[in-house]
Amino acid sequence: MSKGLLTLITKPQSQQFDSRFGHNDKVSNNDRRNIYIHSLISLVTGIKQRVAQWLERWARKRKVAGSNPRADKVANQTLHTDSPDLPECFQLSVLSWLPCVYLWLACPPYIFYVQRNNMGYIMMSVLNRVKTVFALLLWIVCWADLFGTFHELHQGDTRPPIYFVTPLVVGITMLLATFLIQFERLRGVQSSGILFIFWFLSVLCAIVPFRSKILQAKSEIPDKLRFITFYLYFSLVVSQLILCCFNEKPPLFSNVDTDPNPCPQSTAGFLSTMTFWWFTSMAIKGYKNPLEAKDLWSLNKRDSSEEVVPKLLKEWDLEQIKIRSTQALYSKPPPAGESNHVGGENSPEEVEVLLSKKRTPKKPSFLRSLIKAFGPYFLIGSAFKLLQDLITFVNPQLLSLLISFTKQKEAPTWWGYALAFLMFFTAFLQTLILHQHFQYCFVTGMRLRTAIIGAIYRKSLIITNAAKRTSTVGEIVNLMSVDAQRFMDLTTFLNMLWSAPLQIILALYFLWQNLGPSVLAGVAVMILLIPLNAAIAVRTRAYQVEQMHYKDARIKLMNEILNGIKVLKLYAWENSFKEKVLEIRQKELNVLRKTAYLGALSTMAWTSAPFLVALMTFAVYVTVDKNNILDAEKAFVSLSLFNILRFPLNMLPQVISSVVQASVSLKRIQDFLSHEELDPESTVAFSISNNGGGVFSVTVVNGKFTWAKQDPPALHNINLMVPQSSLLAVVGHVGCGKSSLVSALLGEMEKLEGQISIRGSVAYVPQQAWIQNATLRDNILFGKAYNEQKYRSCLEACALTPDLEVLPGGDLTEIGEKGINLSGGQRQRVSLARALYNEADVYLLDDPLSAVDSHVAKHIFDHVIGPEGALQGKTRILVTHGISFLPQVDNIMVMVEGRVSEMGSYQELLQQNGAFAEFLRNYSLEDIIEDEATGTTICYYSRGIQNSLREISKTDTIAVSAFREISKTDTIAVSAFRERSKTDTIAVSAFREISKTDTIVKSKVFWEYAKAVGPLLTLFICFLYGCQSAAAIGANVWLSQWTNDAAQNMTQENVSMRVGVYAALGITQGILVMVSSFTLAMGNIGAARKLHYALLDNKFHTPQSFFDTTPIGRVINRFSKDIYVIDEALPSTVLMFLGTFFSSLSTMIVIVASTPIFAVVIAPLTFIYVFVQRFYVATSRQLKRLESVTRSPIYSHFSETVTGSSVIRAYGRRDAFVLMSDVKVDDNQKSYYPGIVANRWLGVRIEFIGNCIVLFAALFAVIGKDNLNPGLVGLSVSYALLVTMSLNWMVRMTSDLESNIVAVERVKEYSETKIEAPWEVEDKKPSPDWPSQGKVEFLDYSVRYREGLDLVLKNLTLSVVGGEKIGIVGRTGAGKSSMTLCLFRLLEAAGGEITIDGVKISEIGLHDLRSKLTIIPQEPVLFSGSLRMNLDPFEKYNDGEVWKALELSHLNKFVSNQPAKLELECSEGGENLSVGQRQLVCLARALLRKTRILILDEATAAIDLETDDLIQSTIRTQFEDCTVFTIAHRLNTIMDYTRVLVLDKGQVAEFDTPSKLLSKRGIFYGMAKDAGLTQ
Repeated sequence: MSKGLLTLITKPQSQQFDSRFGHNDKVSNNDRRNIYIHSLISLVTGIKQRVAQWLERWARKRKVAGSNPRADKVANQTLHTDSPDLPECFQLSVLSWLPCVYLWLACPPYIFYVQRNNMGYIMMSVLNRVKTVFALLLWIVCWADLFGTFHELHQGDTRPPIYFVTPLVVGITMLLATFLIQFERLRGVQSSGILFIFWFLSVLCAIVPFRSKILQAKSEIPDKLRFITFYLYFSLVVSQLILCCFNEKPPLFSNVDTDPNPCPQSTAGFLSTMTFWWFTSMAIKGYKNPLEAKDLWSLNKRDSSEEVVPKLLKEWDLEQIKIRSTQALYSKPPPAGESNHVGGENSPEEVEVLLSKKRTPKKPSFLRSLIKAFGPYFLIGSAFKLLQDLITFVNPQLLSLLISFTKQKEAPTWWGYALAFLMFFTAFLQTLILHQHFQYCFVTGMRLRTAIIGAIYRKSLIITNAAKRTSTVGEIVNLMSVDAQRFMDLTTFLNMLWSAPLQIILALYFLWQNLGPSVLAGVAVMILLIPLNAAIAVRTRAYQVEQMHYKDARIKLMNEILNGIKVLKLYAWENSFKEKVLEIRQKELNVLRKTAYLGALSTMAWTSAPFLVALMTFAVYVTVDKNNILDAEKAFVSLSLFNILRFPLNMLPQVISSVVQASVSLKRIQDFLSHEELDPESTVAFSISNNGGGVFSVTVVNGKFTWAKQDPPALHNINLMVPQSSLLAVVGHVGCGKSSLVSALLGEMEKLEGQISIRGSVAYVPQQAWIQNATLRDNILFGKAYNEQKYRSCLEACALTPDLEVLPGGDLTEIGEKGINLSGGQRQRVSLARALYNEADVYLLDDPLSAVDSHVAKHIFDHVIGPEGALQGKTRILVTHGISFLPQVDNIMVMVEGRVSEMGSYQELLQQNGAFAEFLRNYSLEDIIEDEATGTTICYYSRGIQNSLREISKTDTIAVSAFREISKTDTIAVSAFRERSKTDTIAVSAFREISKTDTIVKSKVFWEYAKAVGPLLTLFICFLYGCQSAAAIGANVWLSQWTNDAAQNMTQENVSMRVGVYAALGITQGILVMVSSFTLAMGNIGAARKLHYALLDNKFHTPQSFFDTTPIGRVINRFSKDIYVIDEALPSTVLMFLGTFFSSLSTMIVIVASTPIFAVVIAPLTFIYVFVQRFYVATSRQLKRLESVTRSPIYSHFSETVTGSSVIRAYGRRDAFVLMSDVKVDDNQKSYYPGIVANRWLGVRIEFIGNCIVLFAALFAVIGKDNLNPGLVGLSVSYALLVTMSLNWMVRMTSDLESNIVAVERVKEYSETKIEAPWEVEDKKPSPDWPSQGKVEFLDYSVRYREGLDLVLKNLTLSVVGGEKIGIVGRTGAGKSSMTLCLFRLLEAAGGEITIDGVKISEIGLHDLRSKLTIIPQEPVLFSGSLRMNLDPFEKYNDGEVWKALELSHLNKFVSNQPAKLELECSEGGENLSVGQRQLVCLARALLRKTRILILDEATAAIDLETDDLIQSTIRTQFEDCTVFTIAHRLNTIMDYTRVLVLDKGQVAEFDTPSKLLSKRGIFYGMAKDAGLTQ
């Protein structure tokens, strides 16, 4: 039958068919099919019968063997022998099938994944050809084996079916592998993990038969064919494994070819990816030289904003559409007929109310969008985590086997070696898997952050003004920084939500198996510790909030102090403010101390928890039942399981609280992204048509506009038609809606009724110039191409050419944030130049002339805006307060309370004699000289009035401007961010310099910190940590002794003594932990106090020149970020570092003590450890630094964008700005990503060293098995299992310590800057009534701003008699302000001297000098606090005197109307008072101090005409007998002064009475003529 079957199998189907039925062509297809089926069935039944016979015969053979008494010995051949071997059947089945089963299972999902992520096409290479050929050879070898078996069968030698099945299965699997090799090539996979694991498993499984066959061959080779095919197979599989380690070329047209610096990860092989070997090149580079931005790899395409943000936005849009469609279903409007009754206007609202009662509208879920966009990738990480959790529990089981092995003296040694290597292998596998999981989680987190920042940025450009009110710039920046960061941090540990319970359940299951119900005692302790930890966490959180509150208050105050440092110096108020800061600081430190008490408690709980649990469990276990004996196996396996338990138990509460925090963040982000958006359709834009000038460029019909839907309308019934190429002036009082009109035309307001149309493109000049943090040229070009000729003519027209000569880098000067290094006038002119260069069709100019001097205003009007200017062919709408320009405009529109009151040409409006004529009459009656003859009106308009009018516009306190300028009192976080960004953008180059110098943190800095803590205290802390480790070792050594005496005499005698000592040692350890961490915290707080005090004290004594050259942000950064690090980050880092250092040390001590031979291995392992650690620390710190340098520009660019969003939209530059933001985010992630990988790279290497320690501890335990007792083996190996974590953390902590200690260095650096002269010189104190006359003399006086700069004042000699009134005038930069600063010694003399009443001011203390002079500065500075504090911080004067000063400065009416009176709270910078009122407060300060010498620095620039007159009269009456110096920009204020000093280029040009100077016709006469004060 067998021969028949064989022929049946081997004959081709057609022949069988022919032989049975002959060649019958007429057989129908149906019959033919039936015949086929029939023959198939008979074939299968034949095979079944044959297999049944084989199995029967085989079973009979087995029975015979079983009856043989030697059979047991055969069974034990595998285990109880020194030369073990596996049965052939096992080798042929399990070992051969294992790799095949793996490949077939892994294939479908893998093919699906590769199909989805097609990366391109790889050309056929030599490597690929060889792999394919070898795979085909393997298939041939397997099937040769199969055919060999058939041949034997043919010869009558029957083999078991396994000989047929295995070659068949393996052969088909090899074909599958061949298919995969080609499939991956076509899909662009450069290195295959799936195949690598397959070949690795194949080699691993083939090692056993490899050895067996060699052992068999010693006697004779029974089966030559299979012997040859196996060795062919083995060598081919090994070759495939080796080939698999090499990479294919990158796919064609992949970005690797085009990218100058691609990330090697994309081309890394499987092994390199698993071990993060591809990162090594960066580690080496960072170790050799400081890393710079150009060394960073490009971001992987799949992590870039370009891919990530659209992905999230797509899901979010779908989510919003879904919600809208469901809402639409529920809120169908009623039929048209019903709503037509009277009062129909209200009906939609009524309907809405009714509907809202029925069903609250669902909000779109941002979480769902996030999960859809990033969930699948994150799940891969979760799968790794599951695998790692399961492998974690293998090692305790192996430890238990190892201990039982040491007990059995006759056990074969290979067991021990196998266990040692198995422990090493599982630990190593666990390391690889864990870090893959982290990698996936971190990358998900990174993508989340990119996506969230991108979404928020895009949204912020299109939200309505109503929405802006609810979200200040500060809050939005917080969304980007804090909230996005929270998501990023959460993703790392999110898997703990399910993984922690799983680990706890598994650990308890194994513990129960080990110790039975006694485990419950330990679990009870754990459960009791949870509320304790929770309570500590809650209190800590409360303290953190309180401390944040104080910190914010301190930073806010410091911010104000540094912004107003000049004023503090001028008024000699430093001490008062220093006390205020120190008071807040003291409260902050008190809270820190409380936190430290709690911290010490929680550290004790965290350290003692595993010990207490073990103690309770063991004590209960041995006392419950006399037969329960605690042996080494039970004790140490339980200990290692308790150690596994410790992590999930501690993590779970933290993860839950992080989830709660993230849910708050989620809601905030979701609310922001759900805000209403501006309606792009509100303004209809047409392209310019060619039908001549008759067309209206701007048309508004029945316009009714509001800033927010719930507000009353700001503009009513606006009808406006502006002819093409005309100039329309919009005038009106403060707050009448002029700026609102411009905003309405730009589509920034909510349109309630009417329609707007604008022909052509728009350019917009806002009232407050918006300047980007870029070069001056970029600010003007604003994304347009550079055209030299056009650009130069723009500069010329906007009067910017002279300014370029002053700026250090010409038009390539980097402008600081918010235009910090330009004057107000320059900013406004740059803004105008931008509009001019942009060549739009319609120009909306919102009062661009208010911030510039009158002669500049005239120049700009003539050259740009006016009828002859550069814009003459364009349509211009000009909001203005400058009356002098009105006769030259085409039309004037007068606005009153949000309505158009009249409109027409200048002449028409004068003749109508309406509001406009009234307005003119009030302000400039004396200046308008009507020329009767011609009927024209010429305006000789005094510069003073004009300026005041313009300035009024600045104090526009109307709600509108408040919305438009988004609140400046943003959350502190932001001002800190913004300040930080100032630091970075103005001086990134400086940062780079810094980063180069401190790549290796000097030991000097550590010594500085130790000195601040106290050297003796430092030593004592280390001693305490040593004692604590000793106690811990003692407890565990005692435990190992305890387990041994159980093994020796099985008695229960000394149980209580054993338990007692064990408990005592453990509790001692706990107390020592608490004491040491508390002492450490106290030392750290002391250091923080000293360092902060030194910094603060120095900064108050620093000369003004330092603050002029150093961005405030950088100083604030020292007070915020660096002090925070010293207060909070550094102490916890030091704590962790000492903890991990001593725990690693104690591990080494224990292992060496139990197996002394281990000492040999310590040296090489330590060398590798230090080697890896140096590489990591150097690179990681620089990556962190690069990351923080690139982070700030994201936020600064963002806050800049939000403030300028209306300009960006007006010019249609939204997409360009989105792109800029994306590039900044990507730049930041470019340095963040290698930072993550650096941690993984380190983790794999350090844990490998830890795994080696485990391996050697186990190996040496096996080698010295005869002299070791099980207790010691358990002790040393369980310690070794713990060490991996400590080693890993120790490197991280070293790195963090080095990063954080830099803060000490930075604070120290600013605590040691050069200081100014002493505040008081005891032996040179002037008399209390000095100066009695107020006589001031300059003798050959010269001064420069800083070393190395030119002189500002050159050899000034002049004398001023007491009581004189001196006006100081001169062009910009003549040295007017410098002269006043010299009187206060804010600038120290470069030569010559100044005397006041005969006293040389250079010899007396600064406070003695400054407290005797009074200045009313140009920019009024107020500090947040009560009004009374702002007038009199030292509380020298009584309330009556304060009220008198307020009365004289015309503020008493305003203050007495306030409910708080003198305690009226001023906001930061006095934002809640108008600029004019702030100026009056400064006047009140001067009136209070009432010194003999008063300096006025153009103090009346921000006040309306009426108040100006009042102030001038107050100064004339109240300071009648004082010496007054006035720096005047408006000459009419000083025409009645005693003398006028004209400065030119730092020298006295003219000095005489005004009348004489006018008659001389010199510089002063020219200035008076310009201002229209003389003919």
